[in-house]
Amino acid sequence: MNTGDTGLPEKEEGREALPKKGDGGRRVGVPSTALFTDHYELTMLQAALHAGTADRHAVFEVFTRRLPDGRRYGVVAGTGRVLDAVENFRFGEGELGFLRERGIVDEQTLDWLAGHRFSGDIWGYPEGEVYFPGSPILRVEGSFAECVLLETVILSILNHDSAIAAAASRMASAAGERPLIEMGARRTHELAAVAASRAAYVGGFATTSDLAAGFRYGIPTVGTSAHAFTLLHDSERDAFRAQVDSLGEGTTLLVDTYDVREAVRTAVEVAGPELGAVRIDSGDLLLVAHRVRKELDELGAEHTKIVVTSDLDEYAIASLRAAPVDAYGVGTQLVTGSGHPTCSMVYKLVARAESADPAEPLVPVAKKSVGGKSSIGGRKWAARRLDRDGVAEAEVVGTGPVPADLVDHQLLVRLAKGGEVVAREPLDAVRARHVAARDGLPLSATQLSRGEPVIPTEYV
Repeated sequence: MNTGDTGLPEKEEGREALPKKGDGGRRVGVPSTALFTDHYELTMLQAALHAGTADRHAVFEVFTRRLPDGRRYGVVAGTGRVLDAVENFRFGEGELGFLRERGIVDEQTLDWLAGHRFSGDIWGYPEGEVYFPGSPILRVEGSFAECVLLETVILSILNHDSAIAAAASRMASAAGERPLIEMGARRTHELAAVAASRAAYVGGFATTSDLAAGFRYGIPTVGTSAHAFTLLHDSERDAFRAQVDSLGEGTTLLVDTYDVREAVRTAVEVAGPELGAVRIDSGDLLLVAHRVRKELDELGAEHTKIVVTSDLDEYAIASLRAAPVDAYGVGTQLVTGSGHPTCSMVYKLVARAESADPAEPLVPVAKKSVGGKSSIGGRKWAARRLDRDGVAEAEVVGTGPVPADLVDHQLLVRLAKGGEVVAREPLDAVRARHVAARDGLPLSATQLSRGEPVIPTEYV
């Protein structure tokens, strides 16, 4: 298919393809991702070049053998960042000089790397989709040499972003219609914070406090003041007055620096009944929220909203469902995956040719080992079987012909063709896809109680 005519990437046997669009926000230049890899990727490359096997056609797949303990589904996130990383996987003079100085690879390999550009194909679950154990989340095809180099950077992105998105999705389910604010930048690495904001947005968060995430990805940003601003002034009233004078009566005032009840009264006196919101950051949030709502209503500020923060996770959010809370701010628990900071995804060779001849057929290969680390060989397709009500009942994974009843329910779409990215899209489209994917699961998927994957994975 000529994607330049339609703006759509190629379909895989009946699967609706993703639109070729931008990722939203501002495209920011990034350095080479070529050294975001492990030492042994390059030593494998060198040995394969010497053995004459580097150019053999190969198929690698990303999957996880199990979901994090107790989770019912996973969320695919980071795909857009993976595509950026593949595009920027280039060895410049600096990277080559480092490898030469350390003696990591020989001159033949350095010459190969100097001209390296990924020229293969990438298929995968569209970003925002849900996944289960064994789901072939990403498939990378090309020569062994070019595919093996991408293992570490692909896994580092998908494992991190999918973990954050899964936590965000659970929190969004617990919050219902109430918006969530991502505010975890100070609780993680500065670059991980930007990726976490993006993943949280995919999973259902509405805004972020991180300006770098807003700049890079177009995510709406919010924020007003911290306790330090109140402590700076001679009185809480002075601090509130300064904030309202600067930001307007629609601002959010932080009311738990001293006495909450007195602060609420002062806030309404300063801003008037049209005060936008108050934020509570400590104490028994359930009890305090009820008291603050009662006081606001008595002061005539019926429309002033209540925002709660303070080390929330999905369980704390669920416990506040009956409280008069209008929005939640989440930091530490979100950016650490709410106890599961990785998804344990792996990148495995599942098929390869026996020569570099493009016509050579692929041979399935698989790791056979004890301890639960075996894999299934062969290039795979995946589809989601639905029941008569249109609700997912199984994740079906196979290597042979796709059954006729599953052709229109396949999950993999083409992401890159001949080394060129063909499936970029705005984050809002990814967010919407995730909501639709989660809503298509059995209702028990959104329960916070521990359990097995909400649908089984079947191999055919």
